[in-house]
Amino acid sequence: MSTSTSQAGWGTDVRRWLRPSYLWRRLRHNFWQKILALLAALSLWAVTTADRRANVEQGFDVPITVRDTTGGAERRAVSNLTPDTVRVTLSGRPERLRELRGANIEAVVDVTGLPEGGFNRPLTISVPAGTTLSRKSPERVQGFVDRQLSRTMPVVVSVATPPEDSIPRYTVTPTEVMVSGPSRVMATVSRLVVSPVALGAGDEREVPLLALDAAGQPVDSLKLTPATVTLRRVDSGEFPVKSLRVVLNEPPAGLSVTSASVQPSSVRVVADPELLGRLREVEGKVAYRVGTFNAPVTLQLPAGAQALEQVTVNLTVQRTQP
Repeated sequence: MSTSTSQAGWGTDVRRWLRPSYLWRRLRHNFWQKILALLAALSLWAVTTADRRANVEQGFDVPITVRDTTGGAERRAVSNLTPDTVRVTLSGRPERLRELRGANIEAVVDVTGLPEGGFNRPLTISVPAGTTLSRKSPERVQGFVDRQLSRTMPVVVSVATPPEDSIPRYTVTPTEVMVSGPSRVMATVSRLVVSPVALGAGDEREVPLLALDAAGQPVDSLKLTPATVTLRRVDSGEFPVKSLRVVLNEPPAGLSVTSASVQPSSVRVVADPELLGRLREVEGKVAYRVGTFNAPVTLQLPAGAQALEQVTVNLTVQRTQP
């Protein structure tokens, strides 16, 4: 009996709240007290969550530093670090993140005690005060631990193509540079050159150095001491030089040339200015024979003229039909 009475009372309450007039009357009851309570709750929520809502995230590209405190007589080096930067995302206040750069964050891979060879190690990130680390990508890096080698190498001058009417001459200071790096990288270094530049007569410039392999490609992961040299142009400028096209002599009777590639196709010739003014091309003499072959070209120059380049030709020669 009591259960039925409770259910009946509950049903009456529900029907009462569904009547708009009753609902409106209850809403107006202590209306301003209710508004004040709502405002107080909203203010409390805003205060307690202000720090969390003020924090934002920002990403930085950070170079990876290698730490190696392994003792021993031999010096060690790391090469082929992949990748060499890590994407670090920090959380903090906007004004704090705006003043940061990638250089303010430290990303370290520790190879202390690792044997020579390849490695795959986790990264350790040190973030500035007032920020927290949200994530990093990647989590680990790969590389190769090797012995550190050093050797002295001469500096080779490499300059931009000079004008046709000049023969530039250069000096470089210093003439030798100390190159250091992992042994497996040092083994690939073929020569050390200055970065190509164009200098006027009497000019000088501080230019960076490039280490190249046998194929002429730059070699990374090296330390050059010093990293730059002073390049000076010591010639006076204009010189009686003229670039002339090379024209081959005709093949003898019974032979015909099906293809010919002259390298270079023109040569610089030094001569008296009056003689140079009369020259339009240079005849090159070749000893023809049947087949495909490379042959030197003998330049037929007038007395008093001299070519600055040697010329070769790649020929394909066949017999003509009688």
